[in-house]
Amino acid sequence: MAENREQQRAVIRKRSRARRLAMQALYQWHVNPATMTELKRQYVEKREYADADHEYFDELLRNALKDVDNNVALIAVHADRDVSQLDPLELSIIMVALTEMRHRLDVPYRVVINEAIELAQRFGATDGHKYVNAILDRAAGDLRAVEKR
Repeated sequence: MAENREQQRAVIRKRSRARRLAMQALYQWHVNPATMTELKRQYVEKREYADADHEYFDELLRNALKDVDNNVALIAVHADRDVSQLDPLELSIIMVALTEMRHRLDVPYRVVINEAIELAQRFGATDGHKYVNAILDRAAGDLRAVEKR
């Protein structure tokens, strides 16, 4: 039983690292656009990649880049300013979370939002996590309406 819990914790840690790397790759993409292959190559070489869930990272990055237009449109509906005025780091965090909400229905939306808030608290501007939370909570009503009831 304890071994099973420890395995679950290891999976959670690896997914958290994958989210962080995907956020960093998307931030880099916002600042200096590159292909998925170029971004992935840069992150595979990082030490942190060894401790991340590789498949989860690949899936998040691939789907986030594929869903850029859909994610930007959804953010625009729920943001109080134009998407171009959002901090690129917070925008990257939101896009990773929206991608996860769209494609990983096995992960509860509250977990997705909590992980995004933690990233925003660690890497974002002061109180940026509150903005990330607000956008994602509203978007969860669109993407996970059944679950959010």
